[in-house]
Amino acid sequence: MKTEIKGTTMPVLEIGLEPNDRIVAEPGEFSWMTQAVQMRTTTYTAGARGIWGAIGRAFSGGGLFMTEYSAPAGGGVIAFAAKLPGAILQVDVPAGHSYLIHRHGFLCGTEGLQLATAFQRSLGAGVFGGDGFLLQRLTGPCSAWIELGGEVVTYDLAPGELLQVHPGHIGMFQDSVSFDVTVMRGFANALFGGDGLFIARLTGPGRVWLQTLTVPNLAHALAPYLTPNTVQNVESATAGGIAGAVLRDMFGSNR
Repeated sequence: MKTEIKGTTMPVLEIGLEPNDRIVAEPGEFSWMTQAVQMRTTTYTAGARGIWGAIGRAFSGGGLFMTEYSAPAGGGVIAFAAKLPGAILQVDVPAGHSYLIHRHGFLCGTEGLQLATAFQRSLGAGVFGGDGFLLQRLTGPCSAWIELGGEVVTYDLAPGELLQVHPGHIGMFQDSVSFDVTVMRGFANALFGGDGLFIARLTGPGRVWLQTLTVPNLAHALAPYLTPNTVQNVESATAGGIAGAVLRDMFGSNR
């Protein structure tokens, strides 16, 4: 398998598949592929060995269905483009180890990966678009590619070293890092500071990857330039896209 990340602001991951290679991703994530690549949409992958395992993966932010890409004849190329300005990172996960990533961070990975819910907490409507806060646990053995928004800043925390982060800026961290979400200290800070009610606490040892661009911040920056009709059209298109994706996942697994 040969991989290459092309571009800077809106990167794309290109993977050259050999006969025994297999890539796993959520349905509809690929950007382009050559004729030699074959697709198989199934629930029995990414750590799920039955419908309940697939449902658990879906609650972790992954899909109920996953798509496997292979090139039995060899010489196939599959590409995955970033959905937001940012970066695509490769992580190699040994057996028995894992990474915790933000709910939309998983792009694709090799056969053997497992996705599950690692942390979930409701933080109140409006704090994170009403969705609360959720982390996925990515377990190996596998190689995987993670999409982070904006610039990526890394910290190597020493044992006991504490880093306090706005939850939306958490991109990924090693499983050796201790993690929790707590209420912002100080009544005035929480209500009038403009930074939200909650803050994440990461304690070393281990490496932490932070992202400078979050979807809520991007939406907030664009909101003054969107008319009500534009918002309604975007919501309608999004709803249609979600419905179409669900129907494709349910009835189009033989494509």
